[in-house]
Amino acid sequence: MKKIALALILLFLVQVGYAQQKGRFRFSTDLGVAIPKDGGIGALFNLEPQFLLRDNLAFGMRFGVAGLAKDVTYFNMQKKYQGEVGANVSVAGTITHFFNSGKSNVAPYLGAGFGYFALSAVEIDESITAPTEIGNLEANFAWAPLIRAGVELRKFRMGVEYNFVPNRNLQNLSGGFIGEAINHYAGFTLGYTIGGGKWQHPRF
Repeated sequence: MKKIALALILLFLVQVGYAQQKGRFRFSTDLGVAIPKDGGIGALFNLEPQFLLRDNLAFGMRFGVAGLAKDVTYFNMQKKYQGEVGANVSVAGTITHFFNSGKSNVAPYLGAGFGYFALSAVEIDESITAPTEIGNLEANFAWAPLIRAGVELRKFRMGVEYNFVPNRNLQNLSGGFIGEAINHYAGFTLGYTIGGGKWQHPRF
């Protein structure tokens, strides 16, 4: 057990001690605020292992959870009502380009991805409508793209992302469409990266 722990520590030191280089692995974590389109608030958490295809180009697999409380629109009413949404889980492949030439520890980045979002049901406050019109999501999964941008400072990172999750109809108990839940959301995150090496190349 001690040998395994020592090997992991040595691997971590090797990854951190060298410059960002093609063929290395990185592991990023992000925590932040999620803001649904058209109103509401929530939180998100992402884990993302990445592989450097080039010194400044990474392919990743993002595993995310977003808990959202957002507004829901009923088709036969003008007013929007507050709904509650449980955690949405996603798995997305990503590609990220870092704008860094090895002369600085600051690395702005742009990225995009496409993945699978498992959506939880929407719970509507029963006081706003008859019990027979309590809404549920039409479907509980969707494929969707995402875009993101940010900056890394050494191993710390700050970013913004936007997830284009398709809207979902709300159904009553009879199966009729009575409203719509907007699933697009933006995220503002702070995070940390392990491995991959340093952005600023060592000077000899």
